[in-house]
Amino acid sequence: MRGRGTFLMTDPSHFGVTYEINPWMRPQEWSADATSHLRSAKALWRTLKERLELEGGVIHVAAARAALPDMVFPANAAVVLNGRVLMAKFRHAERAAEESVFLRVFENLREAGVVRDISINPGIFQEGAGDCIWDASRRLFWMGSGPRSSPSAAAMIADHFGEQVMSLPLATDRYYHLDTCFCPLSGGEILYYPPALTAEALGRLRELAPAHLLIEAADEDAERFSVNAVGLGDTLVMATPSRSLSDRLAERGYRVVGVDVSPFILSGGGAFCMTLRLDLRSGGAETRALGALQLDEVTS
Repeated sequence: MRGRGTFLMTDPSHFGVTYEINPWMRPQEWSADATSHLRSAKALWRTLKERLELEGGVIHVAAARAALPDMVFPANAAVVLNGRVLMAKFRHAERAAEESVFLRVFENLREAGVVRDISINPGIFQEGAGDCIWDASRRLFWMGSGPRSSPSAAAMIADHFGEQVMSLPLATDRYYHLDTCFCPLSGGEILYYPPALTAEALGRLRELAPAHLLIEAADEDAERFSVNAVGLGDTLVMATPSRSLSDRLAERGYRVVGVDVSPFILSGGGAFCMTLRLDLRSGGAETRALGALQLDEVTS
């Protein structure tokens, strides 16, 4: 059941770890050898892009912008479903300038027919698909809240898209977005890291997902950012997983593709963070992917 997806990625030319807005960010380590880190980041970004393309993904590439190093994580830019885009509102000033830049990106995608309409966030903190993950099996959004996205964003998402939203409060700043600790899979399973969720969130999760569909990630898996995975049908592309996790997923029928994203983990991001799925449909059917578009002009 190999799937095909259409994704947005951002050119890593201006990536760096220059500030601290989550516990993973280590600007001192980055600055100690910034040239080598950036060279590695560019090479590994290309590897991830090529891997997704090899698995049937179509990638649209947005141009980077100087002084916006976290643009390389477009998962936080918006929530996209049925071709409708709801722009993010970032909590931290360091990322707020991304909002207008990504708006240009989505306007370009709309002109190309990749998305159909764009709405501006009314002012509620909500950091895109990083905190609002579509579960095609259950036909609902799981929405993380606490460190970045406001609890009130759940009602905004539900009203805008007309879909059910299940709120999952996050327990720790270390797992500051839901995508760092939670990943619905194509067969209905959910890969998740329990310590990152509050007792309230765990209760809600277990009400909707029976125990046999819950796959608990170990500390090692979470630390590696393996839960921050990109699903293409029965293929999971993730930061290099532990043997244990890879074997458990294989037993469920998934093919795990490990990728090295270590420079991006220095900023608190993994494979899912580095992509934004553009072709999700609430009915579960995927439409034909358009040809890939290079969006260099959007930041000129």
